[in-house]
Amino acid sequence: MFEQIKHNLETIAGVAIYPILSLVIFFVFFLGLGFWVYSYKKDTIQEMSQIPLNDNQKV
Repeated sequence: MFEQIKHNLETIAGVAIYPILSLVIFFVFFLGLGFWVYSYKKDTIQEMSQIPLNDNQKV
């Protein structure tokens, strides 16, 4: 089964760009996500971490 897929992919011109493109998208996404998490405000994170512990919930 994989030989058929491999053969079909080898016959497509320019197919080698897709693995490179997917790696670049993956890397840029996680680099951006890491930057966003690192630059997030610490007081907002502290406030959100206390939400499950608050007893004064309105019903």
